[in-house]
Amino acid sequence: MKKIMLVCSAGMSTSLLVTKMEKAAAEKDEEITIFAVSEAEASNHFDDIDILLLGPQVRFLKSKLEKRLADYNVPVQVIESIDYGTLNGEKVLNSAMETLVNK
Repeated sequence: MKKIMLVCSAGMSTSLLVTKMEKAAAEKDEEITIFAVSEAEASNHFDDIDILLLGPQVRFLKSKLEKRLADYNVPVQVIESIDYGTLNGEKVLNSAMETLVNK
């Protein structure tokens, strides 16, 4: 089972997107755990995730988190602003899964 973690400033704004992503995963019969945390909580989950998705508002954290996750072989991806803003859970999920397949 794949685990996708979304990170934003406080972990709140991504909760709606998580719900949309979970719905998209269920429609595809994919067994995926998707959850959102704040930037401060992210490091508590590094050893238990397959990919980390950043909300557009915290894109500045990408290089810092890539360095911290290098030993875990976990990719870091910034969610496209338009997909984040429109809560396009299916597109965000597809993008994450494509990254995981190609990692």
